[in-house]
Amino acid sequence: MKILVTGFEPFGGEQRNPSAEVVECLPEKISDVEILKLILPVVRGKAFTAIRNAVEKFCPDVILSIGQAGGRPGISVERMAVNLDDYRIPDNEENRPVDEPVVPNGPDGYFCTVPVKKMVSAIQAAGIPAQQSLSAGTFVCNHVMYATLHFLTEKHPSLKFGFIHIPYLPEQVADKPGVPSMSLEVAVKAVKAALAVVADQGETYE
Repeated sequence: MKILVTGFEPFGGEQRNPSAEVVECLPEKISDVEILKLILPVVRGKAFTAIRNAVEKFCPDVILSIGQAGGRPGISVERMAVNLDDYRIPDNEENRPVDEPVVPNGPDGYFCTVPVKKMVSAIQAAGIPAQQSLSAGTFVCNHVMYATLHFLTEKHPSLKFGFIHIPYLPEQVADKPGVPSMSLEVAVKAVKAALAVVADQGETYE
């Protein structure tokens, strides 16, 4: 079994992005599961293109994308993506769409196809705060979710996709009083717990 795990480069003036650092910390294999790693540009369109190319090249069984959600206090396992690009800040190539669809004439939304509730429970069982989320925002994370799910629905319906948002690193909030954070070690532990769920081929995805 192969799982493609993706993170994002820094954006919004930050020097680090915990999602990329978590991906880089993951082992090459977990039990008998091969972990493929990919860092995405925070650029409308280009991030999804990188995923699409990796799917065609490596033929993974599952994709688990990870993004930074600064300000959230724990792990958010996303449940759905919406067909909307509405960026509050420019992406890393100064794109800033307002009220535009991710895919023209596409469905309003797509649900992730991994077992979200079981992933949340596994992360919580590891002693880490986690919850399911019904909003991945309308920035590049949501764009990647929607575009990937649309692509998989049309071209690779058996390939499962999920998305996790993680908080800032402690170093990122040194100048942000009151903003929550999570250590890299804990975030990696959370993602490993989620991967153990999606790697369990005996599970029925709900």
